[in-house]
Amino acid sequence: MNRRSLVIAAALCLAAGCAPNPSELPTLRFTAIPDHSKSGLQQRFDPLAAHLSQALGIPVAYVPTSDYQGSVEAFKNADVQLAWFGGLTGAQARAAVPGSRAIAQGAIDPHFRSYFIAHPDAGLQRSDTFPQGLKAMSFTFGSVSSTSGRLMPEYFIRQYTGHAPDHFFGSPNHYSGSHDQTARLVESGTIQAGAINYKTYDRMLAEGALDPERCVIIWVTPTYPDYNWSAHPSIDEDFGSGTIARLQAALIALEDPALLRALDRPEGLISATNEDFQPITELAKELGFLR
Repeated sequence: MNRRSLVIAAALCLAAGCAPNPSELPTLRFTAIPDHSKSGLQQRFDPLAAHLSQALGIPVAYVPTSDYQGSVEAFKNADVQLAWFGGLTGAQARAAVPGSRAIAQGAIDPHFRSYFIAHPDAGLQRSDTFPQGLKAMSFTFGSVSSTSGRLMPEYFIRQYTGHAPDHFFGSPNHYSGSHDQTARLVESGTIQAGAINYKTYDRMLAEGALDPERCVIIWVTPTYPDYNWSAHPSIDEDFGSGTIARLQAALIALEDPALLRALDRPEGLISATNEDFQPITELAKELGFLR
């Protein structure tokens, strides 16, 4: 029996006054890009899955993915029907799945930013202008597909120096794989400088996991739109018309501090549309990240 048939059967059962067996219901699966350390992701997102399951009246489960592109591929293949994407991965996933749409974002996501950070031995001070002194230094981005750790930092490097990163730094691009790893590489002096999601830096600082004297903010980028929840059109097909709208409402209504901390969005979530991320989509096409 396919998912839609299971949903219809469950609805008929409810109409007749019986309780459907939870094991017979289809499961709405979601994932999240592993932008921090992969350890602990299941623990972070399982409570959110339980909350959404209760709010929607259908089983919901978190499905981990190995990397950013793994999250995109899972969404493209409908192995997951909902995903917490960055701006770039969201644009890539929605471009590959007609009818998919962004439905929610953090209250801070329309005005996201990156920090350029450096080890003190690099001799760079914080500035309101792009740090041209980075030229020829060792530099790391985060993930290859990260909006705040690669796409936007690369754009600003090109905009303010007139050169591609490999030309400006004098070496092929280096990728740490995640924001927290970028911070560790710079803090240790293994890499002289890097670009990082500002939320990750601030969180690590608040947790005492980062020494700001050894991992110095030298520049704060202009703002841009970033993270979002994107929904696959199969949700309404498999769970009934209007399920995406109910899912959007449930996400926006989140108030539990623990659930919002799982997303690193204590400020809460607001609605989102594909048009909110059009600047990212256009830039991704311009820089060759999106066809």
